[in-house]
Parts: sequence; structure tokens; C-alpha cells
Amino acid sequence: MSDALLIGGTSEIGLAIVRRLGAERVWLLGRDGAGLARAAADLEGPAVEVGLLDADDLDGHREAIERAFDDAGGFDVVVIAVGVLGAQAGLDADPREAIEVMRVNFLGAGSLVIESLRQLRRRGKGTLILLSSVAAERPRASNPIYGAAKAGLDALAQGLSDATAAGGVRVLIVRPGFVKSRMTAGLKPAPFATTPDAVALATVAALRGRAGTVWVPGRLRLIFAILRHLPRRVYRRLPL
Repeated sequence: MSDALLIGGTSEIGLAIVRRLGAERVWLLGRDGAGLARAAADLEGPAVEVGLLDADDLDGHREAIERAFDDAGGFDVVVIAVGVLGAQAGLDADPREAIEVMRVNFLGAGSLVIESLRQLRRRGKGTLILLSSVAAERPRASNPIYGAAKAGLDALAQGLSDATAAGGVRVLIVRPGFVKSRMTAGLKPAPFATTPDAVALATVAALRGRAGTVWVPGRLRLIFAILRHLPRRVYRRLPL
């Protein structure tokens, strides 16, 4: 993989994936200029370019993505690691926080998926890696807003994966469980908690095969295959 674009350029998981890819050139896009500069300094080896992009600035997505692709001459891999965690109180959450979680995790991230896939399809090659979540498989009562937003994004990526496969473009959806990172600092780790580097290892390993989805850790695939089919009256009683 010679060139990679990371959208959400300060994401710990996204940066871990880029490191594991061994890219020669890396573009980092995000809204935190100072954070992007620190991330670029920490990426040893590849040539790094940075640019500003805000997931909330929907009108600016197309121009920012086009500019990055044109400046780089295209990318072998695009990693989308955009998201916010919050509104875990559900109906009792601050309405502004709940709207932000839905807007960034679905509307903003979904717009970036669409614009990135348009550019990859235009060139007839490349892989888009989307950081989703096990929460997308079946939203839980303990975090329904985040889960619903991720479910929408995950479904969008699945549909677009099918729509672009014949054109030489691949979509790999990554569904990690609880990841011990800055985003989850202060939260009690869930069972089977993992790390950014473990997610990166599993993601890069999946790129060598033909899978469209990778679960991290892998045992969560079986667990959620069972949870997905539980009757709602049973599911809602589980301490999830």
C-alpha cells in the first residue's frame, strides 16, 4: 500500500491502521490543526501531508476530498475514522449532545464515505476502510443514540460496497468492541475490550483476504450472531 488517506486524522485507531499499512505517503484530514501536526510528527517513516476537514461541514466535504485525491494522484487506501461518543443517557441526554452524536456519526461520516467512494470509483481502484462498531449490529438500551447512528452508517457502507464492487473498489467495514483509547477514557471497559493496535492488526490482516467485514476481537462475531436473533423481550433484559 503506497498511499493512504486518513479522514479523522487524530484517531488513535486510524493512526494505528495507517502505521500497520506501511504506507509510503500519508494524508491526514481532520478539524484539529494542532492535533494533526502532532499526529504527523508521530508517524515515523512515511511522508505526511495534513489538511483541515470538519465532519460537520457537509458543504466542504466534496472539495476537501477531491483536493486530497488530486494532490496525491489518488489513494490505495482511504480510512474513515470519524465519530464521537456521547448521549449515553438516551432520552435523558442533553438534546444538543444527542443531535451531535447522530449528525457526526451518521450524516457527517456518511457524507465522507460517499465522497471518498466517488473518488475511488472515478479511478477504478482502491479500498475504503470504515471504522464502524459492534453497536451497529443491534443498538442497546444503554446507548441507543450512538448505536442507531452507527447502524445507519454501517448499513450505508454495506449497500455502497455492493454498488461499487464491480468497479474495482472494495469496502472493508471494521466492527470493534470496546476500544481502550482516549475516546473511552473514564468508562468501564466492556467484556472483550481491545486496543487500537489490535484493531489495526486485525484490519490489515483482513485486507489480505476478501472479507467485507472484520470484527475485533473475532469472537464478537459469534456473540452478536446470537444476540441479533434474540427476541426483544429477552434482549432488553440483558445487562448490555
